[in-house]
Amino acid sequence: MIESHPVVFLGAGPGDPELITVKGQQALGRADLVLYAGSLVSPAVLGWTHPAAELVDTAPLNLEEITTRLAAGYRAGKRVVRVHSGDVSLFSAMQEQLEVLDREGVPYRVIPGVTAAAAAAAALAQELTLPEVTQTVILTRAAGRTPVPERESLDRLAAHRASLVIYLSISLLEQVTAHLLTAYPPETPVVVAYRVSWPDERFIVGTLATIAGLVAEAGVTRQALIMVSPALGARHRGLEARSRLYDAGFSHGCRSGDTD
Repeated sequence: MIESHPVVFLGAGPGDPELITVKGQQALGRADLVLYAGSLVSPAVLGWTHPAAELVDTAPLNLEEITTRLAAGYRAGKRVVRVHSGDVSLFSAMQEQLEVLDREGVPYRVIPGVTAAAAAAAALAQELTLPEVTQTVILTRAAGRTPVPERESLDRLAAHRASLVIYLSISLLEQVTAHLLTAYPPETPVVVAYRVSWPDERFIVGTLATIAGLVAEAGVTRQALIMVSPALGARHRGLEARSRLYDAGFSHGCRSGDTD
């Protein structure tokens, strides 16, 4: 009887092979068949695979071709890992693959990964939620060939003036800034993070008024994240307020505050 193993969907992180979970690393090390998004997944991440594993780049494949390979690998008793960049819960097209596997009766499990927004904030040593500045982070994308619901248009989201992280939209940067300027002030800090955690990572720092020109000058047209937030300027202007978590006068379940 052939032993069966659920297909593993794995978020491989932003590119640095050490920014993968231990569980993800172990899954790659045990895999017999690895299907990976070659246009986005760093080759360094595939270094965790066993030398005998079969590696399939899915960049030229369509949905049916991908899911056929996943199902066939499962039915052959192979340990199959489907690798996406970042975290599979964001812009990965994982759900449509799972829908096919459900229909085919193929079990699966999901291992999360580090998304580019978290990796970029870490590289900048930057908190995206600051007291009395913003306590909200919105992850989104601009409408392009893939539409976005009207209720989630950038000008509507900009009205919150929260920390806004925009994926898959660097080629639309001029349109993006035009939408955001309907709500954010022109001096709002912006960071464009190019290939975060890859050896050639780069950060372009500006404001909503200047970032499009800076990015055009740098020649960045793909694999970049747009981060817009009033919190990004805190390091230069200083904190407007501090969290009460470590305030000596603030009591909580693990500490009594000063009463003097």
